[in-house]
Amino acid sequence: MPEAIALDNVGKTYGSVTALQNVTFRLEAGEWLALMGPSGSGKTTLVNLIGCLDQPTQGSVRIDGVEVSTFTRRQLTRFRAEKIGLIFQQFHLVPYLTAVENVMLAQHFHSLADEREARAALEQVGLGDRAEHLPAQLSGGEQQRVCIARALINDPRIILADEPTGNLDEANEAIVMDLLRAAHRAGRTIVMVTHDPDIAQLANRTLRLRHGRLEGSNTAELATLR
Repeated sequence: MPEAIALDNVGKTYGSVTALQNVTFRLEAGEWLALMGPSGSGKTTLVNLIGCLDQPTQGSVRIDGVEVSTFTRRQLTRFRAEKIGLIFQQFHLVPYLTAVENVMLAQHFHSLADEREARAALEQVGLGDRAEHLPAQLSGGEQQRVCIARALINDPRIILADEPTGNLDEANEAIVMDLLRAAHRAGRTIVMVTHDPDIAQLANRTLRLRHGRLEGSNTAELATLR
């Protein structure tokens, strides 16, 4: 079975700004990785590369054994829909679509929208009775659970969660983390950005970024940490 994620000497620049430098690591299928570091350290840039939302300036990015660093935008979009579920801190729900329609939107980019499946996904995250509500009619915790239903609807092998509890109170944080634990138990690979060391402890291992580089004596050493 190929590694879920493999990065080799990955760098990303935006004009004169270097966001990532020489990032190398491996993640086996079914692992849970916590990604930590101060603001501006490159965490979101790294998640965007793994999530096929962007392309590296240099280096190799392989997802589920497939080299994606040379994909076109169209190829990245298709691959992302098939392989990756995304959970964002800011939710990114379409404001004029109901909860069930927001989940169905992810199905549309993958194959065919199926309302029954979308409603079942909302049931799984405890929102079966909120399917017809617009995002503005939902609490922050409920909106995040819609995001999780949307991320899981196409049965992705990899889940990327960028500060999934950053805007939530303690009760909703616990609900969201329970859902991520369940996804991990089901065999999904998880990459989670967090500032919270208590949440990071739920992962199998942690990598830390600073100034666009992985911390440690060298990236090869970090890549072997379990």
